[in-house]
Amino acid sequence: MNLTDIYFEYDKSDLLPASRDGLAKNADWLKRSYNSAVVQVEGHCDERGTNEYNLALGERRAKAAVDYLVSLGVPAARLTTISYGKERPQCNESNESCFQRNRRAHGLITSK
Repeated sequence: MNLTDIYFEYDKSDLLPASRDGLAKNADWLKRSYNSAVVQVEGHCDERGTNEYNLALGERRAKAAVDYLVSLGVPAARLTTISYGKERPQCNESNESCFQRNRRAHGLITSK
């Protein structure tokens, strides 16, 4: 199973209801199927804003996702964060649809 990416509104790091649902599925899977996996949560942003601003925003997004996973029972010791800001986009077009896809937190299993 791939972990579900979660998405954010422009210039925000608050979790949306759909994001909470996706994180709940991720937490359930991590607790049941991969109860020793270590996950790195990556924070990403769209292309707007400075590098410094987007790195900080990406970190807040990753932290919001990790905090919620911990609240659902995933041990904090199994979770790390990193921010890529706008440096690793999913989509390279300059339009709102693409921007939305880039405003995300992505979970990556780093060890099982």
